[in-house]
Amino acid sequence: MSRIGKKPVTIPSGVEISVTDANVLVVKGQKGELTQEIKKDINVEIEGSEVRFGRSSDHKDHRSLHGLYRALTQNMVIGVSEGYKKSLELVGVGFKASVQGQLLDLDLGYSHRILFQVPAEIKVSAETAKGQPPVVHIEGVDKQLVGQVAAKVRSFREPEPYKGKGVKYVGEEIRRKAGKAAGKK
Repeated sequence: MSRIGKKPVTIPSGVEISVTDANVLVVKGQKGELTQEIKKDINVEIEGSEVRFGRSSDHKDHRSLHGLYRALTQNMVIGVSEGYKKSLELVGVGFKASVQGQLLDLDLGYSHRILFQVPAEIKVSAETAKGQPPVVHIEGVDKQLVGQVAAKVRSFREPEPYKGKGVKYVGEEIRRKAGKAAGKK
């Protein structure tokens, strides 16, 4: 049996979970609403303040989906109640970030600025403090979408190992390499 799939998902106060006839799990909370289609082989039981998942057989596909849907539901519950947030630092001379509505404007040392259209479900803000690198905050209820947008912004200029310049997650450690050795004598 899946150890993760066996564990019930507790429903905090202010969160409603329901299953439609079309096997779609709907999670509503104060921050928003998320939906997830669930295969018919996985059973969803809502009892009081817990959601339990079961499976029809011990087939390899059913075992893998059992834990997957439980983990996705847990992420949805956390997303609609607390939300998810990722922060990115822009490390480099002259690196800048600004936000106009859903458009993220990045200046990352290229000959042109990068304009990135952020999905409507995501909230983006840029913060610049004197003496500190600019920071871009990405917030939303969908864990997967927040991570995907953060990874896309990071991919515009990944941190390089020699000087550590680039876009990195706040708190991320960059493995540094030594530069060239001194010239031969």
